[in-house]
This record gives sequence, C-alpha cells and structure tokens, in this order.
Amino acid sequence: MANSRYEYVKSFEAHDALLPSTWIVIRIDGCHFHRFSDVHEFEKPNDENALKLMNSCALAMFEQFPDIVFAYGVSDEYSFVLKKSSKFYERRSSKILSLSVSFFSSTYVMKWKDYFPEKSLQCTPYFDGRVICYPSQEILRDYLSWRQVDCHINNQYNTCFWMLVDSGKSKREAQDILKGTQTSEKNELLYEKFGINYNMIPAIFRKGSCIYREMVDEIVKYNEAGTPIRRPRKKVVLDHCDIIGPEFWNEHPTILLDK
Repeated sequence: MANSRYEYVKSFEAHDALLPSTWIVIRIDGCHFHRFSDVHEFEKPNDENALKLMNSCALAMFEQFPDIVFAYGVSDEYSFVLKKSSKFYERRSSKILSLSVSFFSSTYVMKWKDYFPEKSLQCTPYFDGRVICYPSQEILRDYLSWRQVDCHINNQYNTCFWMLVDSGKSKREAQDILKGTQTSEKNELLYEKFGINYNMIPAIFRKGSCIYREMVDEIVKYNEAGTPIRRPRKKVVLDHCDIIGPEFWNEHPTILLDK
C-alpha cells in the first residue's frame, strides 16, 4: 500500500525501541510446562533428554542470531544476552521478542523427535518471553547469577521432593518434611536417607547450561611438510559451570566485550 491513502494507519503503531547502549536480555520460558511434562512423562526430578532438547534449540538460536553473546538455560527457560551495541531489528522490542519466541518454539517442535523418538507430541509446546535492558555489566552478571541461584534452589528442592515421593511419601508429606528447610538440611537429608551427595549430581542439573563463544586454535590446513597450520577461531561452547563467582568471567573476559 505504498503511498496509498490508507498508509496513515501505520501511525498507530507503537514506537517500542529499547534503550540504546544497554545489554538486551531475551528470556524465553515454557508455558504450563508442568502439565506438558506430565503428559509426556518426563523423568522426575530432571529429564536429561528434555534439557538436551532445550539446549539444542538454544544452540540453534545462538547460531541464527549473531548478536547473541551469551545464553543461560535451566529447566524450560533460557536467557539470551545481546551485545550492548546491537541494532538487531532496530532494537524494537516487539520484533525481537516475537521473532525469538517463534523461532525457539518452532525449533523445539522440529527437534522433538531427535530426543524423544519413542514419544509423539501429545499437545503443543509453547513459550512466552520478555525483553529486559540492563545498563551495566555488573547488573547483567547479577541477573545471570540470580537465574543460576534459582536453578540450584529449585533443583535441590525437587531432588529431595521426588526422592521422598519415590520412597513412599505422599506429595503432601514430602512438602511438609521440606517446609522451612535450609540448603544444608536438604543436603543432609539426601545423604543420610538416600546416600546421595548433592555435589555429585550432574552439573547440568545443579548449574544449568551456558552457551558462549571462545577463541581456540584450530587446524585449518597442513603445509607440504605435513605440519599443521593453526588459526584462531571462535567456537560455540556448551558448558555447565559456575557463573556466579568471578572465576568464569576472569577466564573468559572477551564474552562481554562489546566490539
């Protein structure tokens, strides 16, 4: 309708550009995934294949959108960090959010059979999302720390809860036993009652998943003498590590460098 008399309707569109020079975080979260996981009989307290499916979708999104510099995922949730200087879709919140959620949701459906070949989809998986701006690296790291702390709290509780249920307790009894307990008490319960050292539970469950790029030396070719020739390359890495303390960020200082 270029230059038509109807073009005035575009003036009703909201101007929703995000603040410039701020870190953009897209958080995607499964809608009613407790019900979805029950229908598809996910393992409790964690289904490793379900987490691997989420990671696979996140990796696809990481590769698709080059402005993403870091991603953190736990359970049915993933947070994607876009660099401060990003001009992705002119920083329009509605465009960024709708594109991200639709891409992640459709990728989840496409990849389902790769991780659950014996289970057909019984209902439609869908996700909601939000876009947040953070003005400083310090606040951004606090946001990521908050999500990893949440991962630990939820996983520790769920591990205790489902171990109690599997041992014969009702769900209500398990809730009553765990009510008001602290981290050390839950660790003690797992060890004394079930012989589980919480720190030995796979890190993917305790710490969640991190995706980032790191510089590595890769062999690109061999010379005539058969000697390998190496060049620095950025490689996408999926890891399950601590991002609350300074060690990770000190070891990977280029992740949050805005170039």
